[in-house]
Order: sequence, then structure tokens, then C-alpha cells
Amino acid sequence: MKIKETKLNIIQAGQKAVEELIKVAKEKIVDSEDDISADRLKNAAATKKLAIFDAFEILARIQEEQNLLDDKPINKKVESFKGFAEGRSK
Repeated sequence: MKIKETKLNIIQAGQKAVEELIKVAKEKIVDSEDDISADRLKNAAATKKLAIFDAFEILARIQEEQNLLDDKPINKKVESFKGFAEGRSK
């Protein structure tokens, strides 16, 4: 089935993307002894946070799609990282 093969390829690509995001998350924020501005440190930390959250989101979706391909029951209790306003808006 062509759709199943395509989904498997997407899952493999997602796993590679997660590996790259892990590399980003493992890199040091400060790579020199020079004085770095607070703004640059804040941006670097935000980039790492985004990489980590994106990796978890991709992994959750990979697991969901893999379960669909394996005909396993769907566990829809997926926790997302929402702020106060986003969690209460409907």
C-alpha cells in the first residue's frame, strides 16, 4: 500500500529530525569566555527550549502514527505545553 509506505518514510524523516533537534539542545549556550549580552543568552536559551519542545511534539506524533499503522488503540491523552490563556480558551 502506497500510503503506508509514505507514512513509514515520514516517520523515518521525523526520527532524523528529532536527532538533529537533540544535537541543537546538547550544544553549549556559551561557547567562549567572552562577555555575552543578556539578550543573546536569552535568545540562545529560547532556541534550545523550542528545539526540545519540538522534538517532544514530533515524537508524540510519530508514536501516534505508528500506533495507527500497527492497529493499536489510540491513547488521546497527550499533554501539550500550553500557557494559562491557551489552556482556557475555547
